[in-house]
Amino acid sequence: MDRYPTVADVTESARRLVSRFPGAGRLRRIGTSRAGRPILMLSVGHGPRHVLVVAGPHSDEPVGGATALALAERVARGEGRSPATDPSRVTWNLILCLDPDGATLSEGIEEATAGPDHALERYYRAAFRPVAAEQPEWAPIESRQLPESQALFDVIDELRPFLQCSLHSVDAGGSWVQLTRALPGLAAPFQESAAALGIPVQHGTYDALYWENPSPGIHVLPPPDATARLAAGSENIGRSTWCAPMRYDGVTAIVEVPLWATDLAEDLSPHPEAAGALRDLSALVREGGRQVTAVLDKARGFLPPPQESPPRRVLEWMADDLYDLVADSWEPLARRAATPEGAHLLTTAHISALDVVARRQPLRAAGLLLRLLAAADDPAAPALHRELDDLFLTWCEDFEKALRLRWVPVEQQVAHQARTVVAAAESALTTVG
Repeated sequence: MDRYPTVADVTESARRLVSRFPGAGRLRRIGTSRAGRPILMLSVGHGPRHVLVVAGPHSDEPVGGATALALAERVARGEGRSPATDPSRVTWNLILCLDPDGATLSEGIEEATAGPDHALERYYRAAFRPVAAEQPEWAPIESRQLPESQALFDVIDELRPFLQCSLHSVDAGGSWVQLTRALPGLAAPFQESAAALGIPVQHGTYDALYWENPSPGIHVLPPPDATARLAAGSENIGRSTWCAPMRYDGVTAIVEVPLWATDLAEDLSPHPEAAGALRDLSALVREGGRQVTAVLDKARGFLPPPQESPPRRVLEWMADDLYDLVADSWEPLARRAATPEGAHLLTTAHISALDVVARRQPLRAAGLLLRLLAAADDPAAPALHRELDDLFLTWCEDFEKALRLRWVPVEQQVAHQARTVVAAAESALTTVG
């Protein structure tokens, strides 16, 4: 496996699996996207207890479809059968792509990341991630109920899974897992899998900066009354699809694997200048955002309006306050790191995780704006494209050098994510419900 499958590839593979294993698998439509695309779920096994696996929750994170297929094959074939993968005990339900509309706007990631060079710049030119209110897992936090979100909520209510696994990939960094409840049996197999495949474990992550961290790479959601949530997230995370299985005593595991890895993710040495580094990263994300927005300001008059263009909506959302929101969320850390007692609390791994965020935010925006400028029929568009493209290429080069990024082969990403999901299921089967 040298490339990610498209949504169409995943769907066709699921249909073939159902044909190859008569009676073992079923493929059904569980919902319809806003644009009328089907949301499909493949179920394998007939056990009374249910695992729910969600691929494609973010359209710029392409690994999940391949992992879902690998899990379905394992259960259908009876390979390495264990309590959790025994189809007579557990039914595996795999949503093939939760956001098919977003995936359509990210078409090209599969080809962009294939080939010998695995160029970071090709990835950001192809990737699309919608605004938070249009992300199916996150939209309920924003008080918006998408049909994709409702389809997932309905399946959770129908199946009452003891485990939900949401399959994510991070553009750069290491691997980690976020849990809505502790799974004591997960840490060892997760870490062993990462080590065997040469994938760094992320020690400290922006996505769970203040969460409980019982073991390396494992983060557990704080109790509902806790004030510590996502670093720049919402106090209403309990509304998300992640937390829905808790109504039935189930647990959710959000499993992240990197496209590009950095060994800095595992560097536990205290960062020598954490306060200064945080100030520099805040300035980096603000300045990058300012530069992209300056080009956007010159192009607004001829770009498609936001109500007609999802990429334009993302650009306006980011320009509105997202860069400042990200940078402002680090101010408490910077103040603490500047004190004698906090000077050594942040490791090189912590700072590297925030470095990834600071660099990727302007790159995401620039990639979308370059796409719109390339398609624009206006005399000013080519010059603006050249101006932004120069910045974009420099940022990509700086990103790769600063974090010493290396490509993780797709086969290794899939193997690690699938192993982690199975390990989570084994642990949850004995500790949940």
